[in-house]
Amino acid sequence: MAESILGTLSESIEEKKRKLAEKMEKQMLKRLHSSAYPMKELMAFYRCAQMEMETKFRVLDEQFSLTHDRNPIESISSRLKTLDHIYEKAKRKGIPLTVEAIENGIFDIAGVRVVCPFEKDIYMLRSSILSQDDITLVEERDYIKNPKESGYRSLHLILEIPIFLQKEKRMMKVEVQLRTMAMDQWASLEHRLMYKKDLPEDVREEMKKKLLECAALNRRLDEIMQDVKDTTDLYQEED
Repeated sequence: MAESILGTLSESIEEKKRKLAEKMEKQMLKRLHSSAYPMKELMAFYRCAQMEMETKFRVLDEQFSLTHDRNPIESISSRLKTLDHIYEKAKRKGIPLTVEAIENGIFDIAGVRVVCPFEKDIYMLRSSILSQDDITLVEERDYIKNPKESGYRSLHLILEIPIFLQKEKRMMKVEVQLRTMAMDQWASLEHRLMYKKDLPEDVREEMKKKLLECAALNRRLDEIMQDVKDTTDLYQEED
C-alpha cells in the first residue's frame, strides 16, 4: 500500500516537473519573440551578411564568365532561420536564450546556398572566396568527399564576414553550402520525401536504402559530367 502511494506521489511530482518545464520553455520562447529590438537588430545584421556574401559570389561568377566564357554558378539562394527554429536548436545545444549566447553559439542562422554545374566549380569557388582578405573560415565540413550516411553530399563552410553599419563594422557568421545541380536535386527530393513523415519503421528503412542507391547514381552522374567537361575543355584548348 505504502509503495503504491509513493509511486503515485512520484508520478505526480514528475508530471508537475514536466508541466513546469513546458511552461518555462513557453515563457522563454515568448521572451525571445518579445525581445523586439535586440533580436530584430541581430536578424537584420544576418540579412546584411547574407547580402554581402551573395554579392561576393555574384562578383566571382561575373568575373569568371568574362575570362572563361561560362558561369560556374547555376543559382544562389539564401535563408534565415526562423525564431522557432533558432529556439529549437538552442534547446538542443543547451544554449541560453539570450541574443549574445545565440550569436556566439549558433553559426547557421544566416545561410547562402550556391549551386554549381560541376564539382570542380565548387572547389574553385571555395578557393576564390577564402582568398579574400576580409573572409575568415570558421568551420568546414566536406560532405562531398565524405558523404553523410544518408547519401547527402555538399560542401559546408561557416564563414565570418564584415558588414559595415552606420557607425561600426561588425563581423557576422554565414553558413555557405556549395553543391552541384545533381546534389541539390537529390537533397531537395530527399527532404520532401522523408522530412517528418510518419512512416512505419520498416518502410522508412527501405526508403533510406533506395535513396542511398539514388545518391550513388547521382554521384556517378556528377563524375561522368565532369569527365565530359574536362575532355571537351582539352579540345577547346587545342583550338
